[in-house]
Amino acid sequence: MTRIVGVHGVGNYRAGESSEEAAAGLARIWGSALGPGGPYDIRVAYFSDLLVSGRQSGPVSLDGLDAFESALLDAWLAALPLPEATAAGRATWAPRQAVSWIARTRFPGKAATEWFVATFVREVATYLRADSGMRAAVRDHVAQVIDAHGADVVIAHSLGSVVAYEALWKYPDLPARSLITLGSPLALPHAVFQRLDPVPAPLGARPPGVRHWTNLADPGDIVAIPPYGVGRHFARVDVDEHTVISAFDFHRVRNYLASPHVAHALRRGDGPLSGDRSQGPERA
Repeated sequence: MTRIVGVHGVGNYRAGESSEEAAAGLARIWGSALGPGGPYDIRVAYFSDLLVSGRQSGPVSLDGLDAFESALLDAWLAALPLPEATAAGRATWAPRQAVSWIARTRFPGKAATEWFVATFVREVATYLRADSGMRAAVRDHVAQVIDAHGADVVIAHSLGSVVAYEALWKYPDLPARSLITLGSPLALPHAVFQRLDPVPAPLGARPPGVRHWTNLADPGDIVAIPPYGVGRHFARVDVDEHTVISAFDFHRVRNYLASPHVAHALRRGDGPLSGDRSQGPERA
């Protein structure tokens, strides 16, 4: 049986549930999405409760972003393939104009898009703040779940891919030998990539204890930026696939998990992993 630890993305705070209840609920969702291709023994490392603070638990709106969050939003929007708005170019796009374009082309509805964008920026900012202490707490919690479950495979989605990457680097003796990242912002310039721990110099790399890294991104996913994947920015990424996962809701984890590409990556990770099958840092 393949032991899996899932590391979730943004927008997963489950109010009114204990951390154990929330983790169990997410594990049921992930297990159902993965389907009967196992057998899998799955746990989800739930960390949204650790990110909740007085600020994080308040109303989520683009109007309420602080200076750091606004800077991350600007960096994210600068990396998106927005159309040229005027002769002056994309620099003239305001955040709400960009969000309206995302809603029309990439996401189901303007209200849902604004909520998702604000939630993503705020949760990423909460994790990355140097003075918050949240980063170490979240990273250490995820590492503890991986260790306690004896995970063979870590599947990490969205912000969870950043947490998992850093946890696997900090604790190279963790049991996981296969990493699958889904809809990952690891290579997002300025907002995430240059802020990683360890700092890329100049490239990031597959965590030392991991023998195989698969990255999967839908070309329409607004979080999996740049659209050509992580392989140009990280050494030793074994598989970097860009394929349509869903006709809509490009970033939803259930759509990723139900993809045959994830099932294939899990089958690949089931057996002994030997040798370095890296395709190098320049892989597109």
